[in-house]
Amino acid sequence: MTVRDVRLHWPQAEKALAQGEEIVVTRDAKPVARLLPFIPATSRARPHFDPELHLRRLRRFWKNQPAQPSTDECLARDRSDRAD
Repeated sequence: MTVRDVRLHWPQAEKALAQGEEIVVTRDAKPVARLLPFIPATSRARPHFDPELHLRRLRRFWKNQPAQPSTDECLARDRSDRAD
């Protein structure tokens, strides 16, 4: 279909897309776009957060790295620096 055909005959184009067809839009006999039917994404159920499993993964990832200060400690330090 040309750009003009899509504009003028949108109901037919929409029907074709609803039936699963693909539409190639042309301008000056050259393809410029492709219209595809919308396929909703399937949602996968995410596993519930397990803090123990998460901690084991972190320990395995960081291995023998020294523990870093917590976010709370960093925020408290930064806020005390600004108060001075």
